[in-house]
Amino acid sequence: MEKLPPWGSAVAGSAGAVLANALVYPLDIVKTRLQVQIKRSPSSAEGNPADDQHYDSAIDAIAKIVKADGLAGLYAGMTGSLIGVASTNFAYFYWYTVVRSLYLSSRKTSSAPGTAIELSLGAVAGALAQLFTIPVAVVTTRQQTVSKHERKGLLATGREVIDSEDGWTGLWRGLKASLVLVVNPAITYGAYQRLKDSLFPGRATLKPWEAFVLGAMSKALATIATQPLIVAKVGLQSKPPPARNGKPFKTFGEVMAYIVEHEGLFGLFKGIGPQIVKGLLVQGFLMMTKERIELSFILLFRYFRQIRAEKLQKLADIAAEKARKGGPLLTK
Repeated sequence: MEKLPPWGSAVAGSAGAVLANALVYPLDIVKTRLQVQIKRSPSSAEGNPADDQHYDSAIDAIAKIVKADGLAGLYAGMTGSLIGVASTNFAYFYWYTVVRSLYLSSRKTSSAPGTAIELSLGAVAGALAQLFTIPVAVVTTRQQTVSKHERKGLLATGREVIDSEDGWTGLWRGLKASLVLVVNPAITYGAYQRLKDSLFPGRATLKPWEAFVLGAMSKALATIATQPLIVAKVGLQSKPPPARNGKPFKTFGEVMAYIVEHEGLFGLFKGIGPQIVKGLLVQGFLMMTKERIELSFILLFRYFRQIRAEKLQKLADIAAEKARKGGPLLTK
């Protein structure tokens, strides 16, 4: 089975990611709202910045979001989110394919890289992807964590971020946390690749259910390992809690310290339920879809090469026939 060029893997990955995230988008809203809220205390009436509600669980969040904004509230910021998902995954899979191919060619071997190398290659690809796509993530997080009356379109929200915070650099808020979080896709895809090589050695493609299970397993492992950083990143990119009087967080360390002070260490893992469920479904559907799209591309390329080869052969046969018929005339 021949390999796809980098852009082929990138298109397959981004298409799979968009489809998977569209299917489970309400979970994205819920986990973001849970991660950005600060736990109530007897002396505090602080609620969620999106609707001044406090969510006790994922189910409670869904019920209150629907009550406040209708079913459409579960899809707030979806356009920006899917644009971000498509661009991030296109960039990630493109650079991952490039850096992995460069590594294998430099080593002059076709054997699979070790776990540490897979993680390193994934981290490099993730860092390159984040540099180009984090502004969309910042705008989407802002759309997901403001009330219905404050919510604006993608471009208007972007202008608001630029005007109200640090200028254009506000669109890259949380970049350091995002760069640290490249370990998440690195762990995810590194674990996926290792599981695939270990459980299905020599297999170029997997069955849909095999890809789904491996994708879900690898994403669950990555989510548990990086949840505190995910919570801190959301805190950096959303509006600051009312107790800070509009003062935004500057570092993810500052966000984590604030959460621990008000909620304890377990506050760093808030929203992990819907985060894991979303990750399991998204990664499972993503890898399942990506494998199918890649296989379709390979078969399509093979078909076009076959058509081209048949056309060239036909032209060669015609040329040979003309040469044969013209042979005696040339000898006179």
